[in-house]
Amino acid sequence: MRHRIVVLGAGYAGAYSAGVLARRLDPADTEITVVNAAPDFVERLRLHQLAAGQDLKRLPLADMFAGTGVRLRVARVEAVDAASRTVTLDDGELAYDTLLYALGSTVADHGVPGVAEHAFHVTDRAAALRLRERLDGLGGGGRVLVVGEGLTGIETATEIAESRPGLKVALAARGEPGDWLSPAARRHLRRAFDRLGITVHAHTSVERVEPTGVMGANGTVLASEATVWCGGFAVHPIAADSGLEVTDTGRIVVDRTMRSVSHPDVYAAGDSVHTIGENGLPLPMSCASAGFTAMQAIDAIVGRLTGREISSTALKYYGNHISLGRRDAIFQLVDGRAQATSWCLRGRPASLVKNGILRGAAWSTGHPTFGMPTRRRRLAASPARSAETALA
Repeated sequence: MRHRIVVLGAGYAGAYSAGVLARRLDPADTEITVVNAAPDFVERLRLHQLAAGQDLKRLPLADMFAGTGVRLRVARVEAVDAASRTVTLDDGELAYDTLLYALGSTVADHGVPGVAEHAFHVTDRAAALRLRERLDGLGGGGRVLVVGEGLTGIETATEIAESRPGLKVALAARGEPGDWLSPAARRHLRRAFDRLGITVHAHTSVERVEPTGVMGANGTVLASEATVWCGGFAVHPIAADSGLEVTDTGRIVVDRTMRSVSHPDVYAAGDSVHTIGENGLPLPMSCASAGFTAMQAIDAIVGRLTGREISSTALKYYGNHISLGRRDAIFQLVDGRAQATSWCLRGRPASLVKNGILRGAAWSTGHPTFGMPTRRRRLAASPARSAETALA
C-alpha cells in the first residue's frame, strides 16, 4: 500500500508543497492528494486588484498538477481528526498517513459588531468579487472606507483610489498608517495618499460597523457606502478542534522542521503555523513566510520518509513590500529584530520588483513539473522508524 500524503489547502504554501513533493518522491511508493475548496489557484496577494476592478488570469489547479501524479480533490475541509488520521470533507472522508496542513487564514473581526454583516474584505476570491460588485454599483461616485492601517489596508485603499478615481476613498487607522516604516518610506506613503486623494482618519479605533459607515470608539461617525475591513487575519478553527496542539490564536505549534509537536504525522506551513524565526520572533503571516515554512516542511517530509538527512531552511523575514497602485510601491528592509532600517526602495523601481516577485511566485507554483527529475526518491523500508530516527 502506498504512503498517503494529504495536503490541505492549495494556496502559496499548499500548492507549491504538493508539486515539489511529487517531484521528489517516487509515485510507486506515495499517493499525494491536494484538497482545496475551489478549482483554481488564487493569487491572494492580488485580490485587492481584483476587487478594484482588474481581471486576473485564471489558474486552474487541474492544469497546474497535470502530469505530476498529484490528485486534486475539490472539496471543503470541515474537520480533522488527528487521532484517527482522517479528514472530514463536505463530500466525504479522507484518510492520511502524512498530513500537510496549509489552510491559511481568513479575515479577523476582533469581535467588532457588524463586521460580518456589513463589511467587505479581500481575503478570498469570492469576497473580493463581492466588493467589486458593490463598487460597480456605486458608479462614478460614492464613499469607500477602508479600515486597517496594515499592509492589506494600505494596498486596498490605494488600489481602489487609483482604479476608481471617482470614488471618495478614506482609510481609518488605529494609529498612523505605516508608522512602522522608516522616515523616508513614511514620507513617500503620505505623498501617495495625497496623490490619490485618500483621506486618512488616524488614531481612529472602530467600535461598530453599520450599513452606512462605522462608529469610532471616540464617538466619531465615518459615513461609507462600502466599508472594507482589513483589520488583520485569523486562522480557521479546524486545527484547534482537531486535537493538535495550537496557540491561543489557533495556529499549529511545530518544531523546527514544521512538524506538529503533538502529532508527528502532521506538518504545517503558511499562515496556519506558529514557528519562531531566526530572530527569535514568530514568523508573521505573509507570502514569504509561506514559502520558507513550505520548503522546510517539504524537506522534513521527504527526509523522514526516505531516511535521508533533513536540511534546515532559513526562517527569515526580510521586509515589507507594499503596493501603492500599479506603478508605485515601497519595499522596506527590516533588521534582525523586524524593525525598519533606514534603507527602502520607493516608486516605480519598487513596483517592478514586487510585480516580479508576484509573477515568480505564481509561476513557480503553477509549474510544479519544472525540473521534474527522471528518478525520484523511494521510501525507506519503514518510514515510521526513519521518522523517529530523524527526531533523535
